[in-house]
Amino acid sequence: MARPGTAEHPLRVAIVGAGPTGYYAAEALFKNERGVVVEVDVYDRLPTPYGLVRAGVAPDHQKIKSVTASFDKVAANPRFRFFGGVEFGKDVTPADLRACYHQILYCTGAQTDRRMGIPGEDLEGSHPATEFVAWYNGHPDYRDCTFDLSVERVAVVGVGNVAIDVARILCRTPEELAATDIADHALEALRKSRVREVHLLGRRGPAQAAFTNPEIKEIGELTDADVVVRPEEVELDPLSRAALEQSQDRATLKKVEILQGYAARTPAGKSRRLVARFLVSPVELIGDASGRVAAMRLVRNELYATATGALQPRATTQFEALPVGLVFRSVGYRGVPLPGVPFNESWGVILNDKGRILDPDSKRPVAGEYAAGWIKRGPTGVIGTNKPDAVETVLSMLEDLAQGAILTPPHPEMAAAEALVRQRQPNYVSYADWRRLDALEVARGRAGGRPRVKFTRVEEMLAALSRGSETT
Repeated sequence: MARPGTAEHPLRVAIVGAGPTGYYAAEALFKNERGVVVEVDVYDRLPTPYGLVRAGVAPDHQKIKSVTASFDKVAANPRFRFFGGVEFGKDVTPADLRACYHQILYCTGAQTDRRMGIPGEDLEGSHPATEFVAWYNGHPDYRDCTFDLSVERVAVVGVGNVAIDVARILCRTPEELAATDIADHALEALRKSRVREVHLLGRRGPAQAAFTNPEIKEIGELTDADVVVRPEEVELDPLSRAALEQSQDRATLKKVEILQGYAARTPAGKSRRLVARFLVSPVELIGDASGRVAAMRLVRNELYATATGALQPRATTQFEALPVGLVFRSVGYRGVPLPGVPFNESWGVILNDKGRILDPDSKRPVAGEYAAGWIKRGPTGVIGTNKPDAVETVLSMLEDLAQGAILTPPHPEMAAAEALVRQRQPNYVSYADWRRLDALEVARGRAGGRPRVKFTRVEEMLAALSRGSETT
């Protein structure tokens, strides 16, 4: 049989995961310079596309979400299809995809959080930041989570952009939040919030903080929250100063400058305080008689240089207690193993080389199977970082096609995959269906001067599409 990649015999590719990486990969496949004709089917467990752009980007960051316009252009290609509400490993199996596609690309991200590994971490009132983010963004899986916002003091462990997002949302006024696409249930709960102080805790110094400069600058512009920084905690230690003088990294220099500017500020007497701390680590969460978080024990850190020159924290003998009633940990993320796909447990990623999935025993590529995005390289970078990552994997896919190192599916016709999905998940959501849901959400938001009002339950989405009541 002729090698696929022509109009008569297109290269059939399944992409598992409809987040940014999946779109970037589809775009690279469609625009490939080799003239290969490609048909792409994208599968996602949720009825809605966009992954973390919809469920992870903060609601007060609408500009970042505008990237979805470029994703919609990719989806407008007649050779693109979306099978939303179809779960890999449940509704379709690896064997199903191998029977219908020449290549399979996994873009499932890093779906779970890393733990702090300290006593008391599972006390009531201690949560992964990812759950809070998914809750306020209206992710159906987290729609019914509850967070005790009646407490006055909250700790957010971590100083990445997600940690700052959580702290900022807790410090926004109801009026500020009401102008966003935050989920209605979260807006209602945050209107009643009694949180008055949020502590953002970093284990290393200001020069090593992972948040970006726009994020740290933004917290200084909150309507009703003062930013509080201890001057001694943003003074660079000798090792950090030497490293920065050597690198002259402009972004890091600016970051330190912003933080030291906050330390010099006099609080304006706003009703909330966002306290940014550095060189401290939680070593224990302390509960009250009812088993709820009541305090956090912190240790003061100092930095040392590893053999590679990296600056890492180590604990001193100085401890302090911080009374808090709610804790969110944001200390990193991990990929989740997929059924039938080789996985590196210690790294939390699919075992791969330049996107080619490797057999765990032989370490040789598994024909026709690939990974891209966080599930390929780990949870690093911002949304745009996934584009070159996806392109690298697509180049591997095209090289393998040229060598004939692809799957030989018995049913590569477009109709075969659609028939399979209709049989297994009759309530699947197409891209046209999604565009209808999108228009309905935008219309619901328009009445209140908001970007959109999201559907936050799968049943609501199906009902809006006049489907049955079965969940996907």
